Amino acid sequence: MSMAETKDPAGSNTPPVVPSNGGKTARERGGWLAKIAPGIRNLVTKRDTPENLWVKCPDTGEMIYRPDLEAALWVTPAGRHMRIGPALRFAFTFDEGQYEELPAPTAPDDPLHFSDGKSYVDRLAAARKSTGEQDAMAIATGEIGGTQAVVLVQDFAFMGGSLGMAAGEGFIAAAHAALERQCPLVAYTAAGGARMQEGALSLMQMARTTLAIQELKDVGLPYIVVLTDPTTGGVTASYAMLGDVHLAEPGALIGFAGQRVIEQTIRETLPPGFQRSEYLVEKGMVDRVTPRNELAAVLGSILKTLMMGRARR
Repeated sequence: MSMAETKDPAGSNTPPVVPSNGGKTARERGGWLAKIAPGIRNLVTKRDTPENLWVKCPDTGEMIYRPDLEAALWVTPAGRHMRIGPALRFAFTFDEGQYEELPAPTAPDDPLHFSDGKSYVDRLAAARKSTGEQDAMAIATGEIGGTQAVVLVQDFAFMGGSLGMAAGEGFIAAAHAALERQCPLVAYTAAGGARMQEGALSLMQMARTTLAIQELKDVGLPYIVVLTDPTTGGVTASYAMLGDVHLAEPGALIGFAGQRVIEQTIRETLPPGFQRSEYLVEKGMVDRVTPRNELAAVLGSILKTLMMGRARR
């Protein structure tokens, strides 16, 4: 007797296993709608949920509904100011979100023919494809609180906002646009420092941007810096710390060298909150920590006051 024919203690054959679908056809399992209109099921299939509909808070791990985060200017319920690109910066800064974008100058793509296992040309191409920008700097002009201004935004999404020749040219172009319009310059900084793929040519931009700022100071035009997360390296060592007024977003990392490097060098543990904007206000390195939803109003007030003072000279 085979295993399939084994009887139970009562002597009856083991009943066959019934399929989970009850032996029904696909059409029979479709319910009443499939029975009366077999083809209509394809028209009312479940809609796919967009992959980016929810955003995870870096601090708490909470999943945040994207439209809610957008309405909050990309600030999470925990207070984390998420990194944003030039288009949103301009929209949040200028009155009614109205502005004119100015072209940023170009520079040679790979003057040193640099490769670190991947060519610099390929890295630039990838950054341009992902951001839609030619380099890390974007420039626009419009009114902030009724005061005409030129705004420069450094995009961290483009190779970490690193300072290279094109970024240096962009800063100088923004300064010259402010000089041409006789209006203030506002710079939103966000960078990991100088761009290593351009070597000394990148470091030269620190001096060139400093000279451009001096041109503004020579004619009494305000230069305001808004430090965003993160602002480090050669950018901190140059134009990020040369403003007439320094604002910073809450929780922004601002410094030159990284915390781990400093601790290994001085062999001491750094205090809590070191290099964060709130800590730097206490030490006098930053004038004010300003939440994103207040930035436009604060900038408008500062620019109006400084330009009134200039008019009285």
